[in-house]
Amino acid sequence: MSDLPVRRLVHGRATVDLRAIARFAAPLMATNAIQALLNLTDTWFIGRLSTDALAAMSAIYWVMTCAILVLGGVGFAVQTFVAQAFGSRRRARASQAAWSGLWSTVATWPAFLLLAWAGPSLLAPFHLAPAIERLALDYWEPRMWGAPLGLATWALTGFFTGVGATRTTFAVAGITVLANVPANQYFMFGLDLGMAGAAWGTNAAQAIGLALALWIVLSPRYAGAFRSRLTWRPNPGQIHRQLKVGLPVGVMFGADVLGVALFQLMIAQTGSSAAAATQVVIMLTSLAYLPAIGIASAGTTFVGQSIGAGDRDWARRVGSTVIAICFCYMACMALLILAGGRWLLPLFVPPVDAEARAAIAVGLLVLWPAATYQAFDGLYFGSASALRGAGDTHVPAITALALSWCFFVPLSHTLVFAPGEGWLDGLPQAGLGALGGWLALMSYAMLLGLSMLVRWRSGRWRTITLARGS
Repeated sequence: MSDLPVRRLVHGRATVDLRAIARFAAPLMATNAIQALLNLTDTWFIGRLSTDALAAMSAIYWVMTCAILVLGGVGFAVQTFVAQAFGSRRRARASQAAWSGLWSTVATWPAFLLLAWAGPSLLAPFHLAPAIERLALDYWEPRMWGAPLGLATWALTGFFTGVGATRTTFAVAGITVLANVPANQYFMFGLDLGMAGAAWGTNAAQAIGLALALWIVLSPRYAGAFRSRLTWRPNPGQIHRQLKVGLPVGVMFGADVLGVALFQLMIAQTGSSAAAATQVVIMLTSLAYLPAIGIASAGTTFVGQSIGAGDRDWARRVGSTVIAICFCYMACMALLILAGGRWLLPLFVPPVDAEARAAIAVGLLVLWPAATYQAFDGLYFGSASALRGAGDTHVPAITALALSWCFFVPLSHTLVFAPGEGWLDGLPQAGLGALGGWLALMSYAMLLGLSMLVRWRSGRWRTITLARGS
């Protein structure tokens, strides 16, 4: 019991140490807030180009994110295997999990090159305006070339988080975002590459972050305690185990994100002002959900370490606590964004013309369902991350896939498009535009969050054992 994470005794009874959770999660929240800042920085730079550029980013952003999440799923498994190995005091096994994540990332590079080439075919079915489609493809191709750099960094920061070195995770993210600002300025405006420059700026910043993470992993501290310089060789068995856990996580997040990508593409088809408003609101809400992912990530580590230490009852208790914190945090942040929307939206869409003013009006309207969506996303993040710490990823992935494709996407199509405007015949069409899409997203988030919470509370994850990892 003495090795259990965030446990303290009060009057002889074991309780969850909320202060220890806060100390652990604070750097992760800051790390993900930095990622939100990175996204907002990109949005601000792209907004300097044109409203069409913002609409193009809206159309391509979630398609790009989906590809990265699905192919990078094994990176999510690194934290699970590291946490369980660390909890059972098998430190060399923990560093081997990090290297396995890196080797898997290298293997994704050909797939990303294929996606870069296939960009026009992926966007063709959505009939975007020619100017918006051209700008979206300008960003897509170079971003796919550099995407594995970010995946490799995820694998290494998953190692740091799994062993409790969350300040190191924060340092890597901080250096990356600091590098992103001058990189964007240089590639977008110094070299006059426009949208393509935004992608190259992100790639350059991620390369710097990866170099820093590798240097830390190979430093004497980790080489001595975790034998990180001796465990780099590919281990097919370990890679296979991490793929079994990680790929469903990638599919789960990818199904969620691809549904949102289609939702944004639907809205982009209704006009550039609605698309620009949706992109900015998505970026603003990331101020809430990205730090919440940091809190949820603490749940993955604590659940994994508790299972590694042999106490699944404590894993349930600490996981449930982190889920509750995620929900409360997201609800509070959603209210703050809702209250400040009138001042925040004009920062990213300066009202210089009628199109920009229309985008602000749409953004203020959709902030209401966006706030509700955020609160239930807290349940989703917290529950899914706790399940990931236990290695329970297959059923959550199937649930997310079914809800995204059988509920969210059809409902978005029904609510967004007016009669005669949709992609598919036979579905009713309400013609609510961006508001309809956000109402569909809100409904989906409510069902998804509650489903993940029910799965966690069912305790089915108690029967899962990661081979040679527990």
